[in-house]
Amino acid sequence: MSSVFKRAKEYEQEDELRVSISDSQLTKLLWEFLSPYKLQLVGVLVLLMSVSGLTVLLPYLIKLAIDGPITTGQLEGLLPIGLGYLGAVLLLFALRFGYTYWLQTIGQNALMGLRQRLYEHIIKQDMNYFSKTPVGKIISRMTNDIEALTELLSTSIVMVASSSLTLIGLVIVMIALNWRLALISFAVMPFMIGSSIYFRTKIRVVSAHFHSIMAEYQAYLNEQFNGMLIVQLFTRQQQTRQDFDKVNNDYLEAHTGLRDIYTFYASLLQIMTTLGLAIVLYGGGQGVLAEWATLGMLVAFIEYSRASFEPILQLSEQFAQIQSAFSAGERIARMLKIEPDVQQKPVTKAVDTFDQSIVFDDVRFAYDGEHDVIRGINLAVKPGQKVAIVGATGAGKTTLVKLLGRYYDVGSGSIRVSGTDIRDLSFADLRRFVSIVPQNPYCFNGTIADNLRLFKPEITMEQMEAAAKTSCANRFIDRLPEKYDYELLPGGGNLSQGERQLLALARALIHSPESILVLDEATSNIDTETEEYIQEAMDSILEGRTAIIIAHRLSTVRDADVIVVMREGQIIEQGSHEELLAADGMYAQLHQRQFAEDLLV
Repeated sequence: MSSVFKRAKEYEQEDELRVSISDSQLTKLLWEFLSPYKLQLVGVLVLLMSVSGLTVLLPYLIKLAIDGPITTGQLEGLLPIGLGYLGAVLLLFALRFGYTYWLQTIGQNALMGLRQRLYEHIIKQDMNYFSKTPVGKIISRMTNDIEALTELLSTSIVMVASSSLTLIGLVIVMIALNWRLALISFAVMPFMIGSSIYFRTKIRVVSAHFHSIMAEYQAYLNEQFNGMLIVQLFTRQQQTRQDFDKVNNDYLEAHTGLRDIYTFYASLLQIMTTLGLAIVLYGGGQGVLAEWATLGMLVAFIEYSRASFEPILQLSEQFAQIQSAFSAGERIARMLKIEPDVQQKPVTKAVDTFDQSIVFDDVRFAYDGEHDVIRGINLAVKPGQKVAIVGATGAGKTTLVKLLGRYYDVGSGSIRVSGTDIRDLSFADLRRFVSIVPQNPYCFNGTIADNLRLFKPEITMEQMEAAAKTSCANRFIDRLPEKYDYELLPGGGNLSQGERQLLALARALIHSPESILVLDEATSNIDTETEEYIQEAMDSILEGRTAIIIAHRLSTVRDADVIVVMREGQIIEQGSHEELLAADGMYAQLHQRQFAEDLLV
């Protein structure tokens, strides 16, 4: 168990995103979502106090029955005591049902607010966050960790509050009835409390380790299932199986460590409880013989001891759950503290006249902050100009597009759209001014129409059909059985790459009809017929519009006003198709190579 604790502690210290979160900060976060229900919580507290009072009353009724009617032989006195006991038990059941139902409702409503806050916080993060954080870990925060807090707010808090109030009430009554028996009953309590304090840190650290391993497990499964096509294409099933064995073993080891510490802790408390009852029975028996306690008092104190140990056991069990929940809460709180590197300024500039010009002014950028992948880019794109950017894989073409869309901020230099630094624009204005169609556009679950309405739910069917016609997406939509009501699989899996590109073009037209259009490898990995559709669509869409076209196939950009050639993050050539061929530089070499490949095909 100590080795598991050591590994868990080391794992905790290695967490790169770890931010120190105190219990008070976490409690403050949870109270933020519970505070709207203050009146309901007061009602729950009243019910809990009533339950504690009834719990204390029941053993006393047993004492009255034994020392009264049973000892004296006046059995007619048993009926009112018995009816009172029965009524107290029934009322106890009703009150417990009431506060449990009430608090679970409050807890679920509070956690709905926390889920909403966490989701809104996550979607505001920049692309740097999503590129470094596995999707499985994000999902684990939204599901497993929230579920752990659900247990805290709907069950653990109820048990802790109820057990604490009951224990306080029992201690007071026991001291008031017979202080000697009370001291005997309390003999093992310091040891039970001490063990709880001792195991507090261990349970919390091991629980945090387990949930972190579980998040990695989910992230691994998410990655493997998403990449199953590659796994099967390259027959990596055996290697994947071996990798899964390691992940699975890590999960088992973490779960075993958590189970072991829980089991040891619970068993220790059970032993102390049994020992405590034995001490009460022996000491109380001596008291009855010495006549400083009655038989009814002894029976009552056995029940009181049992009743007092039960809250301690419940507190210890819930204590373990609370440590697990607080560990989950810490991870959620740390995630809520992460701020995006790319942020909108509190006060942004309004652009009165949008002329569709773009200027890259000595732009530099490094993903890791040290090694530049964009090195001093200077480029001016005039309004209405079509600029193509070409170059080998890794030249920095797509990175330049991401900087223009402000998925990342430039390391130095500036990018201006319509004369305004994009860092001074609101995100809404920047997205309105610059529409980017990525190389692998994503389609969401739903119909074709749902995906076209994604950014503008209010558009009419006529506007949708017009955009589809302009982008040539109608060529494949009209062939579908339900046309615009055709249901797409996750990611648009029942559409081809080219069809998803055409749909993305239509979506961009609907979102920002007059924006700068950026096409990132729009014609890569598609068939010739669809390429012709896309080329036809581009000719129509780009008429009179500023456009930046990232291209692999030079045949698709030969009519561009300016062709920019990049290598290792720098512009090494720019000019028209004819000018670059005449210069006999890198572009001419790329053109000659592709022309030769086309002849071979």
